Amino acid sequence: MSHVAHELHEEFPEQAEAIHVLKANNAHFARITEDYHMLNRAIHRMETNVEPADDATMEDLKKQRLVLKDEIAGFLATA
Repeated sequence: MSHVAHELHEEFPEQAEAIHVLKANNAHFARITEDYHMLNRAIHRMETNVEPADDATMEDLKKQRLVLKDEIAGFLATA
C-alpha cells in the first residue's frame, strides 16, 4: 500500500511525545485521534481508488478531518 499522507506524527512531528501522553491519559483525546486516524485512512483509500467516492463525499470527509486536526492542535497547544 502507498504512503498515507496526513498521519498525526507527520502533522505534528515535534509533539510525538505529547500525543502519546495525551492518548494514554485523556479518553476524549484518544477518541478524537482514533477518529482522525480512521477518517484519514478512509480518505487515502478514496484518493487511491481502492474505495472510489464522489467529489462531494471526499470534500465532506476532508472537512471532518480538518475539524479533528484543529481540535487535536488545540489539545497540543495546551500540553
